[in-house]
Amino acid sequence: MESVNYAECVSGKLAMAMIVATFACGTSLHAQSGLASQPGSTNDDSQAMQDRISRLEAEVVELKAMIKQLQPGVVESARPGGSESHIESRPPVEQGNNLQAEDRKVLDFLHDTTIDVALDGYYAYNFNHPVGRVNLLRAYDVLSNEFSLNQASVILERAPDPAAGRRWGARVDLQFGQATDTLQGNPANEPRPELYRNIFQAYGTYIVPVGKGVTVDFGKWSSSLGIEGNYTKDQVNYSRAYWFDFLPFYHMGVRASIPISDKFTVNYWIVNGTNQVEATNGFKDELFGFVAKPSKTVTWTMNYYLGQEHPDRVVVAPTSPIPVQPGLSFDAIRPAPDGRTHIFDSYVTWQATAKLAFALEGDYFIQRLWRNQSPLDSSAPSHVDGGVAYVRYQLTPKIALASRAEYLSDRRGLFSGLRQALKENTVTFDYSVADGFLMRYEWRRDFSNQRSFLSDVQGVLSKQQNTVTAGLIWWWGRKEGTW
Repeated sequence: MESVNYAECVSGKLAMAMIVATFACGTSLHAQSGLASQPGSTNDDSQAMQDRISRLEAEVVELKAMIKQLQPGVVESARPGGSESHIESRPPVEQGNNLQAEDRKVLDFLHDTTIDVALDGYYAYNFNHPVGRVNLLRAYDVLSNEFSLNQASVILERAPDPAAGRRWGARVDLQFGQATDTLQGNPANEPRPELYRNIFQAYGTYIVPVGKGVTVDFGKWSSSLGIEGNYTKDQVNYSRAYWFDFLPFYHMGVRASIPISDKFTVNYWIVNGTNQVEATNGFKDELFGFVAKPSKTVTWTMNYYLGQEHPDRVVVAPTSPIPVQPGLSFDAIRPAPDGRTHIFDSYVTWQATAKLAFALEGDYFIQRLWRNQSPLDSSAPSHVDGGVAYVRYQLTPKIALASRAEYLSDRRGLFSGLRQALKENTVTFDYSVADGFLMRYEWRRDFSNQRSFLSDVQGVLSKQQNTVTAGLIWWWGRKEGTW
């Protein structure tokens, strides 16, 4: 503001100087004609007047230069055919046009990059009053009768934009809280889980200009085996199904999504294994699948996963004279189990009306320790199969009701450590306080044909557990839709 006021002051001085100069010039001419007609007059007064006019003209030139420096939008132009000058004012320059090239690059980068944050907490009450306040066979809501932080998440993403000439992108999801230990906390399956514990996803993307555009990702990403995902705000219920807890959480490798048409996309993965950033063996798992959209309201996903999840080494104390990172000293397992894992996973969603939605998932999991039978090695398969059904109805823009019914047959105890048939029913009430703030109230009943749930007596198990949960979820950022 000070520079503008000063420029206005200089402009005023310039105008005044020009008026004075014009007046002085006219006065000089009149004085010269008057002196010439008077006898005895001299040229002294005339010379003094000319000197004064010269000084004023010099001041005018100096003031013009100052105005040019202070107001770039003000320029001097000469009138055709004359020596007189006038001031021409141009529109003020917009502030954005004054940015340096480096500043513009930073702003463009931030415009195309989303930074999102989520907080997810809950209070659960278990009517079994279990020892240690543990809700058995739960993925995230693992504690009862306490206020718990399920997740605190930060997502940074710069998605590809082929229309803008940018075919590459990247995403990083950082996660903290109870769910972190569930996702990345099993040393039996991950040699060094502590290195990656807070990195839920980290992958780069490139869209290959072939056909409709082939999307290729490299890095660690959330598994799409099973309909449920990590972020609570995008799920039908607050708690997760058994199948979310049993199926893989993440993979590390390369995946490709190949759109054949607007209604059919083929997917292929090659990865280290299930829940493995660092592989436990040299076998590379693969996934073959597709996503079909026969109509605007129906989406069908089909996946077949082939893997080998048995390690070929065990961690030992450092014995090598060659320096290695901690946790990288191993002894080989000879012979190593070579049995395969097969996962058949399929789910479909149907948006029946604007308010009513249905979803159905079916899974079949089979695993062998050894591929071929021998006197000491059994190739008997272990099976887990079952499914989940969902329904959700949006009563009002702020209120919704949802329910889930699930069945999981754990024939050899792969999931629960006990041969049993597990079932659960869940009813969830949603109240959207505001955009980015969701309250969820949930009742859930887990039950089995075997005694497998904790009770209030150490060592005594129950065939069921009933819980009520209140969840609070906050999220904010520029990413729209499902995270």
